[in-house]
Amino acid sequence: MRNVLKLLVLTFICSCGNPRQQLEMNSALEEPTKTSAEIKKELTDKGYEIFDYVDEDTKDTVLMQQYFIAFLKSGPNRSQTKEEADSLQSLHLAHLGRMYELGYADISGPFGDDGDIRGITIYNTPTFEMADSLANMDPMVKAGRLIIEMHPWWAAKGFPLR
Repeated sequence: MRNVLKLLVLTFICSCGNPRQQLEMNSALEEPTKTSAEIKKELTDKGYEIFDYVDEDTKDTVLMQQYFIAFLKSGPNRSQTKEEADSLQSLHLAHLGRMYELGYADISGPFGDDGDIRGITIYNTPTFEMADSLANMDPMVKAGRLIIEMHPWWAAKGFPLR
């Protein structure tokens, strides 16, 4: 009887779940979602390039959006002292954080080798010119420690990284 009672209590506890998680799930269910047409209109009104892609296997229609990838490459001026380079790195990270906070950059990060391409940032802006301008505002770029190579890139809107 005691084991049955323990099992019932354990089952009850496990079935309750995390109250905070349940609250988050309930609020997510209550949030109104935009229709595909509303998303498309919003993006085109802001000047974004989009198109529909139909998956041949699933017949699902996927909204594709143009983004811009900035390749951050080693620049011509890498002769800074350690203190100057550390300061520039702090300013660089603050710049990238601000781009993310403002919604202009979706993801950014360094490469894991010591090659010429040091990292990337994916900009979520309507135009190449805007992405290029924001990337070139980076203190590392201004100091010549990095240079930017920008490319348009298409990705499915709203798909997460895996």
